[in-house]
Amino acid sequence: MLEATLSAMCRETIAVTGAGRTDAGVHAGYFVAHIDSDLDNLDQPDFIRKVNRFLNKDVAVFSIVKVKPDSHARFDAVSRTYHYFIHQQKDPFLQETSWYHPVVLRTDRMNEACAALLGQHDFTSFSKLHTDVKTNICMIREAGWINEGHRLIFMIRADRFLRNMVRAIVGTMVLVGKEKITPEDFYRIMESCDRGLAGASAPPEGLFLTGIEYPADVFSPRYRK
Repeated sequence: MLEATLSAMCRETIAVTGAGRTDAGVHAGYFVAHIDSDLDNLDQPDFIRKVNRFLNKDVAVFSIVKVKPDSHARFDAVSRTYHYFIHQQKDPFLQETSWYHPVVLRTDRMNEACAALLGQHDFTSFSKLHTDVKTNICMIREAGWINEGHRLIFMIRADRFLRNMVRAIVGTMVLVGKEKITPEDFYRIMESCDRGLAGASAPPEGLFLTGIEYPADVFSPRYRK
């Protein structure tokens, strides 16, 4: 839909290259893609308003910025951030954007387990099997749980993520919160590189891609912070 809309408005064939892909049912509150076009006014507010007028209601373009000709939305990214949402009080308005899990969870123990994630590790234990990647090693820069009333929010930031990785981490963390396994068990599961030892993946509806970072020199000088 985005490619068709941009192609029609630019009067040229536009191919959209996204920063990555997520599991079916996962949301993107923030996403980046790049295109190549001969037009020079795509970053104007009026053009963005027109694009949004033709897109489906579940997709919105917030901004368009110019980048260097060889910039790549996926390969130039230096970090990505995900949030996972759990609600523990039944709320029909959250059913498509959060995991309803009414069992009390010990977030203090879950945050203890988060310490094991930090740094560079092999995350095979939390990856979908038989994926086409060269390595399962990722660098986790931040990870933690916070409580907001009846909602729990998990935030994780890394240089890259494997297929199903965040959902598998959350599903295993919930076992820690329910005191079925210890934070030490969580570390041993991660070190084992055995997906069969980790917990079931958390449902996709609670997961949001919320941030992607790029080096400043990817952007044209006008857009550098």
